[in-house]
Amino acid sequence: MQIKIVRIGNSKGLRLSKTILDKYNIHESVELVLKDEFIELRPIKKSRSGWNEKFRKMNEFGDDDLLIDDVFEDEEIE
Repeated sequence: MQIKIVRIGNSKGLRLSKTILDKYNIHESVELVLKDEFIELRPIKKSRSGWNEKFRKMNEFGDDDLLIDDVFEDEEIE
């Protein structure tokens, strides 16, 4: 696919169609990765995205037990 570079004020930029933005889940900004021979654009994912669903599934399978006791031997319990 070829895309023309367009003037944006004193700069130049790329215009991406809504179809491309939706397909790759791009909303507000992208991560720009400079490679030797090309530029890579990556959608920025929200941190902790999908965690609620993962925790729910862990609970369903009984895989949410504490790995470390919440009270250590040398601590006093009041």
